Amino acid sequence: MSVIIVMHEFDTPSQARTAPGPGHGAGAPVRRVHVAPAAPGTTDEPGPRTLCGKDTFAMRAAGPPAGSPWYPPEEAALVCPSCDAAMDED
Repeated sequence: MSVIIVMHEFDTPSQARTAPGPGHGAGAPVRRVHVAPAAPGTTDEPGPRTLCGKDTFAMRAAGPPAGSPWYPPEEAALVCPSCDAAMDED
């Protein structure tokens, strides 16, 4: 697989704009953790859709994968099952 980016989904699109940038910290609670391929020609901008097909416009990039597993361990309960399954396929 090409470069991937961990994405945070929030309850409302406005929360994505007000949440802290990449990394963790105080702010809007994360609803779901997804993964998206990087946009063509970049390594740090997400493409338009996550691996499960959701639009990344209303999400915030959380950064590159944490390793194995691809999501931060403290967010394991929030991982999108479809994105996780797609990551297991590669």
